[in-house]
Amino acid sequence: MVMQVTVRDESTDGRTVGETVVEFLTERVTVEELIRSRVYQEVQDFNQRKPERFCGLVRPTDAESDLNGFKLETPRTIDWKEQFEAAKRAFTRNQVLILVDDRQVERLDETIDLRPGTAERAATTVTFLKLTPLIGG
Repeated sequence: MVMQVTVRDESTDGRTVGETVVEFLTERVTVEELIRSRVYQEVQDFNQRKPERFCGLVRPTDAESDLNGFKLETPRTIDWKEQFEAAKRAFTRNQVLILVDDRQVERLDETIDLRPGTAERAATTVTFLKLTPLIGG
């Protein structure tokens, strides 16, 4: 069964500033796997569509931050592994918080139980909250 999780980015004032759906093949993932899947998908989407700005978790090196994301100095393909390492560093340095169903997760090896939505219960929700501007993690 494929588990779909809606991942939201929120500002410190509680506004949703981005949202995407990430799929998993298991019902249990670690925080590290959650970050990896999210970063991999957002980088793949960017590399396929080549939009003007990258709207991901962490700013790629050589990119300028603006209101609508991160603008690369020169258009290029982004390396998802580099972005993943930067995102892990940001998480371990508390530059980004991750909330799972309004509960903060604190370790990369922490396990998250994913659940689909039903009439009685909402699906697992994941929120990424950036605390400081992230420059390459």
